Amino acid sequence: MIAPSDSAELAAPAKGSRTSDYDYELPEARIAQRPVEPRDASRMLVVDRKTGSLSHQTFRDVLGLIPDGDAIVLNTTKVFRARLLGHRESGGPAEILLLRPVDETHYEAMIHPGGKLRPGRVVTIAEGFTVEIVDTTPRRTRIVKLHTAGDVQAAIETHGHVPLPPYIERSDEANDVDRYQTVYANQAGSVAAPTAGLHFTDDLLAKLDAKGVERVNVLLHVGAGTFRPVSDEDPSHHLMHEEWCQVTPEAAARLNAVRARGNKIWVIGTTGVRTLETATDADGIVQPFTGETNIFLRPPYQFRGVDHLITNFHLPKSTLVMLVAAFAGYDLTMKAYSVAVESEYRFYSYGDAMALI
Repeated sequence: MIAPSDSAELAAPAKGSRTSDYDYELPEARIAQRPVEPRDASRMLVVDRKTGSLSHQTFRDVLGLIPDGDAIVLNTTKVFRARLLGHRESGGPAEILLLRPVDETHYEAMIHPGGKLRPGRVVTIAEGFTVEIVDTTPRRTRIVKLHTAGDVQAAIETHGHVPLPPYIERSDEANDVDRYQTVYANQAGSVAAPTAGLHFTDDLLAKLDAKGVERVNVLLHVGAGTFRPVSDEDPSHHLMHEEWCQVTPEAAARLNAVRARGNKIWVIGTTGVRTLETATDADGIVQPFTGETNIFLRPPYQFRGVDHLITNFHLPKSTLVMLVAAFAGYDLTMKAYSVAVESEYRFYSYGDAMALI
């Protein structure tokens, strides 16, 4: 018979297996409200997964960190002006956050105030541009229809706002149109930027090219659900929203060639990681892929397509900090976050970077 104390010990969950394990204290002053200039002047905490050592560098130091012959994987999605501000028929304010298109005029969206915007209600965004609430989805988002006399995409880009995350406590400004976008973004579809890529400049990318570092593009259109904190203490109960991603045959072939010659793959950002892990088979071969992914990477997980990761610092109890822990180990991840807080790194979308080597 097992003694009660022994039974309790055996039943204790492993570190990193519960959502509360990923909580940490972050002073409000550490949440970056604006980006640094220039982009590559951000700080970068380099975490060595083999030795557990941490070193403080600047983002432009990636030029010396990534060897020639290795590849960097970039998510080339582009943020669109997904935040629509308007007024209800009563005159009260309303906000529509477009998540993804259903067809040419219908979108899945998050709305506020949700209780007052039932199906059939209409929000006026601008003269000749309205949003009709059509239906509620099983995950409590809405299906909306955009009404305009002209092109719907043109109306969104004309009247929409840059969808800055809610922890940036200000309205979007003219500078955000450029800065909340990677320099290599080329296909609109995201409601949030793949923020690890915000640190790259055209000059830094050109220097990496000249050094012999390969650039391989993938695509994942980022939805708001990616950044939603996990509310259940058991992460396995968390519902991940689907996001559309693509690895082309050319990209898959190039990445497989990098591995075949003994070089490594550096993925820039968690969205790229989720894309690559969706497309990589059990033998570590990257397969072409186009479609939806809701992959949730958390400990324990054996990565197949990623050798090194460059990312930003993420929200407590989020799926993204769990992804980092799956890659670097729970203890080392939480140590790195503690050091970053103590060392006054800047956190979240406009914040500093972390390289996991």
